Amino acid sequence: MLWNKKPTQEQIQNSIKNTMCEHLGMVFTEIGDDYIIAKMPVDHRTKQPAGLLHGGASAALAETLGSIASALCLEDSQSMPVGIEINANHIRSALSGDVFGTVRPVRVGRSLHVWNIEIKDDHNHLICTSRLTVMVVPKRKS
Repeated sequence: MLWNKKPTQEQIQNSIKNTMCEHLGMVFTEIGDDYIIAKMPVDHRTKQPAGLLHGGASAALAETLGSIASALCLEDSQSMPVGIEINANHIRSALSGDVFGTVRPVRVGRSLHVWNIEIKDDHNHLICTSRLTVMVVPKRKS
């Protein structure tokens, strides 16, 4: 298992309360040994003016999945993950329903994590493929 401590879906869902992730309607649906799946609605919160799923909403889903995956890999409570680079290739449009993002590791090192995220629609069509690079840094003291 990849995760330092495998959380429940409820624990992950609680971690996004009062954030953009919650506002966009993200719901975590599955946690495997080396992947996480979350869904996000294609609705008024996530569409662009032309009525299509906004690419920024796809990127937000991808970065959320990768960042949470990185956090689950940390052994040290004094460290935190920060995204340092994300790309997203928008393959197909989505007009309604839900999209489902699945994050899987490319490489999980001590200070750098790379994640691959695929976002698919209700019909299992690939909507977006994304890669996120995360750096592990010391937590800032508040």
